[in-house]
Amino acid sequence: MPNYDLIAILGPTASGKTPFATALAATLHTEIISADSRQIYRGMDLGTGKDLDDYTVNGQQIPYHLIDIADPGYKYNVFEYQRDFLTAYETIKQRSLLPIVCGGTGLYLESVLKGYRLMPVPENPELRQRLETKSLEELTKTLEQYKTLHNSTDVDTVKRAIRAIEIEEYYKLNPVPEREFPALNSLIIGVDIDRELRREKITRRLKQRLDEGMIDEVRRLLAEGIAADDLIYYGLEYKYLTLYVIGKITYEEMFNGLEVAIHQFAKRQMTWFRGMERRGFTIHWVDALWPMEEKIAFVTTKLREV
Repeated sequence: MPNYDLIAILGPTASGKTPFATALAATLHTEIISADSRQIYRGMDLGTGKDLDDYTVNGQQIPYHLIDIADPGYKYNVFEYQRDFLTAYETIKQRSLLPIVCGGTGLYLESVLKGYRLMPVPENPELRQRLETKSLEELTKTLEQYKTLHNSTDVDTVKRAIRAIEIEEYYKLNPVPEREFPALNSLIIGVDIDRELRREKITRRLKQRLDEGMIDEVRRLLAEGIAADDLIYYGLEYKYLTLYVIGKITYEEMFNGLEVAIHQFAKRQMTWFRGMERRGFTIHWVDALWPMEEKIAFVTTKLREV
């Protein structure tokens, strides 16, 4: 076990990676660092699928990090994630524990597993003003001049596309300086789920969260003063539910559009993880249908192989 610095549990939405990670954490008596770009926001619970009940295993509370650390409306970024991940990682290591990072945000995971050298990118008001009248299609073409788009997350909304261009333009003009980031020897475990089963679980979970009050959650956030555009910026549930609440689309349009968007998102997540393998990461896959005991045994065996 001491030869590994970190265990990473990744997988698409609805694959069951969080219950797996918490059960493993309970077995290893350790703590979890979240790698979810939206679960960092306070009060955004149902729409981000926090499922905090999963962090209680057989009556044992599993400590977690990087959930509920920012206010809704704030534009948290991957540079901040690296910084906050390191703080959590070092805190856990000081307790002589083997941290587990778990999530489905591929960029966040890759940024810490590979140790990207990043720096904060300030806003560029002049560039934003120049781009604000452009269509999403035009912005996408502009962004493609800077880099190959491996997924459509950066061009999900006009605001996201403008921010992505702003970042690329800054990096073009300002070479990234060396930044200390530890080289982590990570055991990476992927949760693979059959596509049809994944689709079924996504639809069932969407209906469940709507029944639990996901629309009321969005209404509350808007009532608290979060701008509709800021919620739409977060995409998926918050995009479609906000459009419904402010009267831009019908309930049926919201449900059908959101269901399709989540399916597409899960597909993009798997595309990212397969891309990680092509970029040199070794991911050991477990089947989502394996019993929990079998999944945990698989990981503990891998830890002993070192």
